[in-house]
Amino acid sequence: MRNRYSLPLIGLHWLTLLLIITAYVLATILEDMTLSPLKLKLYSWHKWVGMSVLFLLPLRLLFRFVDRFDHRIELTMFEVKASAAMHGVLYLLLIAVPMFGWLHSSAAGFPIVWFGVLPMPDLVGKDKALAEVFKELHEGSVNLLVVLVVLHAAAALYHHHIRRDGVLARMVPGLGKKQPK
Repeated sequence: MRNRYSLPLIGLHWLTLLLIITAYVLATILEDMTLSPLKLKLYSWHKWVGMSVLFLLPLRLLFRFVDRFDHRIELTMFEVKASAAMHGVLYLLLIAVPMFGWLHSSAAGFPIVWFGVLPMPDLVGKDKALAEVFKELHEGSVNLLVVLVVLHAAAALYHHHIRRDGVLARMVPGLGKKQPK
């Protein structure tokens, strides 16, 4: 039995991280830009990336639930429960962050056309006050996601460098122990 996640699940994990970083960097760049065609283009890209995170999530969850490997790593009960809670909140935020962004766009009257091809339906009518609420929820959930991603990475590094228990090697190709020839 394998002692690591499947390659599709590993790929989706790292692709999701790359998309999150891309969306965050785009949003950071957009904060200080004056209104221009470039700013509108970057907003579109930001939305496309966020929608991609949302649309990849069901596939990621499917692989997560059907992936079978040997989970036997010596973890304390606290670590098992903390890991389950962390993963649960991360998955919830992978839904909430793009949904709040989509709701904000809808309420602000700016439609999302995914990759310039697929028009996404407005989830709510145009409403300036509601747009502000969804903007705050989007930004707050993004901040929480960033903090939890950093904690998640720190826990993985703790397991790799301090505990040396193979937790990180399950998700990073090439970190597993070399098999003797």
